[in-house]
Amino acid sequence: MASLEVRRSPPRSWRQLEVRSPRRDKYSVLLPTYNERENLPLIVWLLVKSFSESGINYEIIIIDDGSPDGTRDVAEQLEKIYGSDRILLKPREKKLGLGTAYIHGMKHATGNYIIIMDADLSHHPKFIPEFIRKQKEGNFDIVSGTRYKGNGGVYGWDLKRKIISDGVLLCCPGWSLLGSSDPPILASWDYSRGANFLTQILLRPGASDLTGSFRLYRKEVLEKLIEKCVSKGYVFQMEMIVRARQLNYTIGEVPISFVDRVYGESKLGGNEIVSFLKGLLTLFATT
Repeated sequence: MASLEVRRSPPRSWRQLEVRSPRRDKYSVLLPTYNERENLPLIVWLLVKSFSESGINYEIIIIDDGSPDGTRDVAEQLEKIYGSDRILLKPREKKLGLGTAYIHGMKHATGNYIIIMDADLSHHPKFIPEFIRKQKEGNFDIVSGTRYKGNGGVYGWDLKRKIISDGVLLCCPGWSLLGSSDPPILASWDYSRGANFLTQILLRPGASDLTGSFRLYRKEVLEKLIEKCVSKGYVFQMEMIVRARQLNYTIGEVPISFVDRVYGESKLGGNEIVSFLKGLLTLFATT
């Protein structure tokens, strides 16, 4: 009589479990663009590489707001190269705001998770697998990249960008927010950590990085937050986290390195700075 041999299957990796699960998660990346023709091919290549190497199911949705530099033409070529199942171009005729860009992109998203990030290479896709691991470990509703914890950081920013990112209200006579020289009172100050601490005191958001735009959301959570948010411009990202706290959504954080753009010009100007500061005070007064 032949002996019965019981063979134990080797342990499967997290990646294998993902592939064989009945309901495989899918991640939709929303990439709003405006004048990003040099950066777009690079960020898409990095995204495809990261997802493919990690075995992650994905799609990349490009929402171009009528860029005059030919960004849309580049996106059309990328759609042909990688396939319309991976790259979806969903353009709009003109700039209509970041919140509406997300709404527009989500209408076409088939993933149950949404990743938002900048298209200018400020956010490296290599962090995305860590976002996904963090979300699964803690079953978080949101995972936010943070520049202010662990080994996170900011590289290549001038003073103006640091001010708008960290929510500083400066009252320094004789110095312009749009000027190129640092105000004496702030010359040796750690702008990022000190100013972010001030914002934490005012809003108590339960997250260390309010203005970052590199995040992972459950799709239904992002839809709900956008319904609640009323801000526009750069304060929009900050309000998303504040409203998430009000709605008792859970937030995990992953340290990231933020690098200033190499190609193209920043969209940050004086109007955005004023709007940001007004938005900060409004949120402080209403939340």
